[in-house]
Amino acid sequence: MDQPGYIILSRLSAQMRATQVLANNIANADTPAYRAERPLFATRLSCAAAGEAPIAYSLDRATWRDTSSGPLATTGNPLDVALRSEGFFVVETEGGERYTRAGRFTLDPTGRLTDQEGNAVLGAGGTPIAFGPGDTRIEIQGDGTVRSENGVVGRLRIVRFADPQRLRAEGGRLYAADGPPEDMPRPQLVQGAVEGSNVSPITEITRLTQDVRDFELATQFAEREGDRQQNAIDRILRRRS
Repeated sequence: MDQPGYIILSRLSAQMRATQVLANNIANADTPAYRAERPLFATRLSCAAAGEAPIAYSLDRATWRDTSSGPLATTGNPLDVALRSEGFFVVETEGGERYTRAGRFTLDPTGRLTDQEGNAVLGAGGTPIAFGPGDTRIEIQGDGTVRSENGVVGRLRIVRFADPQRLRAEGGRLYAADGPPEDMPRPQLVQGAVEGSNVSPITEITRLTQDVRDFELATQFAEREGDRQQNAIDRILRRRS
């Protein structure tokens, strides 16, 4: 493959990656507290012969996460909790602690507060928040304190990270971290509400449409380049015959 072929191949690879990221965003437009992802591309210049312009290749550098908050939707469910501030809830999974902003919680048969996957929601002491049979009127205050008619049950553990971009997404709701988080002393919680996805479906579909068109143009260029090379080979073979 000559240089034009490598250039267009790098472009096709970049367009495919961008399309995959956008498609994943659209699929999670209704996922509570989902954060949209964006691909980051760069141009790599390759040395050319003297007097010629350098050759530019597309380079897939990374994917970054849009950390802007999603809209809050009021549900009236006392077990739904939204974060108005930065930070994450902490849940206990089989793989260890994970972090989420999806505060659509429920109670398991033993009275533990859990997320939608059944993971226990942890309190400030690192133990699960659990209610007794007589705890029927649940109140979650703005600082994370959990109460019932029988008194204080615990306090939700809310944490933050110096660099949220380093978190690794596990599905649409959970994140894993390599280092320990920092506990937030003054979080801002809203009971009876959930944070929605920060994905704008119309914007994402518009971007996806443009990326698909760019991919088609790149594909057409590759096909024309292939035809050009084949025609050149055919002419050379005819001259030698």
